[in-house]
Amino acid sequence: MGRRSIKASRQKEIIEAFYTLAKKEGLENASIAKTAALININPSLVIHYFKTKEYLVYGLIEYILDQYLLIYKTPASYKGDPRKILLKVMDNIFSHKWNLLFDDSVSYSCYSLAFRDQKVKESYKVLLDTLRGNLRDLIEECNQQGVLKVKDPAAVADTIFVMVDGAYYYLSLVSNKREYKKKLEQYKSLALQQLNFVSSSSGK
Repeated sequence: MGRRSIKASRQKEIIEAFYTLAKKEGLENASIAKTAALININPSLVIHYFKTKEYLVYGLIEYILDQYLLIYKTPASYKGDPRKILLKVMDNIFSHKWNLLFDDSVSYSCYSLAFRDQKVKESYKVLLDTLRGNLRDLIEECNQQGVLKVKDPAAVADTIFVMVDGAYYYLSLVSNKREYKKKLEQYKSLALQQLNFVSSSSGK
């Protein structure tokens, strides 16, 4: 147990260093040697855990998923209130917090590899399916509690994340903060309509 914990801790430290480099210099310029230098370890130790840069990228994608799943973290006081939890998650998805979870440039650089690397493609599919699945589960729970009457929770969850993907792709090009905020609220309102919620502020 102790050795496994140390291994996981060291791997996470290496991945976080690799992410820091990718964010600063670009994924294409981040290397095993630079990653090792950043945290003052021998490059051979990085290779021991990840073999090649490819494996570092695979670990980075898992790290992206872990970060993105933080949008489903809600206050303990919300327990037992599925409507409030769902609305809070929608707030998290359509907020600046989403963009703070992971750097867009690194995420899109990793995503672009999906067109050339089957393992990256599969990893991203798992990532996106997990996000959709968690939202589907929340919608189903609201259905069970009589909070919503969504006929196809999986389809609605998928539609919302299609909107999310498109929204943030476009918003990554918007520099004006006022325009960014206005557009984000607009997209959030349209997403909430999929859930038959009238007000986006009712869960606050």
